[in-house]
Amino acid sequence: MLGGSYGWAVILLTVVVRLILLPLMIRQSRQATIQQEKMAMVRPQMTDIQARQKAAKTPDERNAISQEMMKLYKDNGISMTGGIGCLPLLIQFPIFAALYAAIRYAPELVNATFFGIHLGKPNLILAILSFLAYLLQGYLSLLGLPEDQKKQMRSMMIMSPIMILFVTFSTPAALGLYFFVGGLFACLQTLIIAWYRPRIRQQVAEELKQKAASAPKPVAATETPTSTTPTQPTSTPAATQQQQKKRNAGKQHHHHEDQN
Repeated sequence: MLGGSYGWAVILLTVVVRLILLPLMIRQSRQATIQQEKMAMVRPQMTDIQARQKAAKTPDERNAISQEMMKLYKDNGISMTGGIGCLPLLIQFPIFAALYAAIRYAPELVNATFFGIHLGKPNLILAILSFLAYLLQGYLSLLGLPEDQKKQMRSMMIMSPIMILFVTFSTPAALGLYFFVGGLFACLQTLIIAWYRPRIRQQVAEELKQKAASAPKPVAATETPTSTTPTQPTSTPAATQQQQKKRNAGKQHHHHEDQN
């Protein structure tokens, strides 16, 4: 179909695999973006909890504050893993293994060339192109993010392309070609998510607002009901002494009657 070109065959294989995985990968990227936006929305509460956790002096205090952090995550639907899954990578792993085995054991592919690139040997140009493709994908993933989140993700943005560079340069060029074309698809996927990010941010804000509105409000402290029964006037010392004399006189009168 491709005129006997194994290079174009690898590219076609990559395109087919990536097109099959594209809906799943976009869905996963969308979930990860939702988690990022939720984290940004509750960051003030998280900062306060983290500050109190650092200031905690006893294990009981730290445990209570940790439970408070977990409750914050649960109430706002935030995943501890950030919505990042490994299913697309697991699906591609058999493709890696099969392609690597084909490169090693198929003489036609081992000796094939593609635009002057020997597909059975490592190639520095493809390694650099793969590195740049995934570096671009990492840069695109930072579009629309707040500065604090960008700082946290920059290290990951560099580490992933470096790993791709190492793997691509240490494997045959046919596998490097697979990584390079896959990196271009990753850039396309990231651009789609970046286009949807404002809508996702608005959706998350409305969801958190509805949860806050439907959350049970704290019950106000009940006041002790005041008695409607009129209180007796407080007796003065003079009135108290007069009442005491009347009681004593009454007792003496009853005592004389008993004697009589």
